Amino acid sequence: MKSCTRYLTFNVEARMDFVNITPDVEQVVQESRVREGLVLVNAMHITASVFINDDESGLHEDYKEWLEQLAPHDPSRYQHNRTGEDNGDAHHKRQIMGREVVVAITEGQLDFGPWERIFYGEFDGRRPKRVLVKVIGE
Repeated sequence: MKSCTRYLTFNVEARMDFVNITPDVEQVVQESRVREGLVLVNAMHITASVFINDDESGLHEDYKEWLEQLAPHDPSRYQHNRTGEDNGDAHHKRQIMGREVVVAITEGQLDFGPWERIFYGEFDGRRPKRVLVKVIGE
């Protein structure tokens, strides 16, 4: 069995945004030379997310609006912010959007359904954060 581990770093300028990281993950899969296996893509910060969905700008704006309704950026609202932080909302948004995805690798390619892409979701941006990409297989 082969394995390959890489760390991607993102510094998103906005407080909340989504970045299509599919090409980055595909590159790691190619470097790994795994033909049949799995890739784990994992946000390494508790105010960021990795998820799979369509790369459609209207959908992304809908997500931002929906997440802001569920967990508004209002520092006075969250007990967590009493510790001097202002990102209580970002922790909630990450919980909703998820920590990681696992994608099958078939014949050396990510085995997606139609329109599926991998996204990095940032909910407390403006600083560097890491994403783990781990490929395992034959």
